[in-house]
Amino acid sequence: MKKEYTLKNNIRKIRRGFADITQQELADATGCTRQTIVALEKNKYNPSLILAMRISKELGVSVEELFELKDANGNR
Repeated sequence: MKKEYTLKNNIRKIRRGFADITQQELADATGCTRQTIVALEKNKYNPSLILAMRISKELGVSVEELFELKDANGNR
C-alpha cells in the first residue's frame, strides 16, 4: 500500500519571527510573485526544489527547517 504524504512548511513563522521581511520582499528576493508566497504559506502550493532552496537561503535556514514531510497520520 502506498503511503500518502503532505509537505508542511514554516515559511510564515520564520519570515515573521526571524527574518522580519514582508511577503513581497521575499517574493522579490526569490524571483516569484507575492501570490506564490501566499499560496505556499497557506500550504496550497508545493514549491519546486529550486524555489524551496531560494526561499531557505533568503530566510537563512536550511530546507529541512523550512519544510517537513509528514504522512497521513502527521508523522515525519
